[in-house]
Amino acid sequence: MAEKLLQIREGLGLSQSEMLERLGFSNELFRSNISQYERGHRQPPLPVLLMYGRAAGVCVDVLIDDKLDVPKKLPNVPKHRKR
Repeated sequence: MAEKLLQIREGLGLSQSEMLERLGFSNELFRSNISQYERGHRQPPLPVLLMYGRAAGVCVDVLIDDKLDVPKKLPNVPKHRKR
């Protein structure tokens, strides 16, 4: 999963800070979490996985199922927006 989270952020062309902004976080505390998620040192909670999926325009299944791959091309703008 860690590799997929990194792949999503890099595929969107975002820094960790920009990814936090895309996910709706702005706290420096969350920046260290992003790093830990991407290195596999910590598992993200379900709400964070949902945010990653929305940012990348993919189902959470893609993130947690090793048999599914993250699409090569990710949208520049998330498909889903909060209401």
